[in-house]
Amino acid sequence: MAATRRTTMYSTAGKKLYAVRNPDGSFKDIQTYERSHRADMARTSQAETATARKVAKKKAAVKKSPAKKAPARKAAAKKAPARKGPAKKKATAKKAARRK
Repeated sequence: MAATRRTTMYSTAGKKLYAVRNPDGSFKDIQTYERSHRADMARTSQAETATARKVAKKKAAVKKSPAKKAPARKAAAKKAPARKGPAKKKATAKKAARRK
């Protein structure tokens, strides 16, 4: 089934319209661009379904081939705990001030 060609028009309110005509030239269907575009996006085209089939076949072929083992990962290096050296120095300075 061939896709019907749409004629674009504008309503008196200024909205974009799509009109589909019969073979004799009379209007078969008139829809707003917004509604017809939403309907087009909801429907998948024949080209999209054909591509999806090809992708599915490739994935199935890849799954049938023997699986390769991933190389073992090296253990992550452990981080040294944060040092609290400067904080101790401040504390000792405060104690020395109190002693005086």
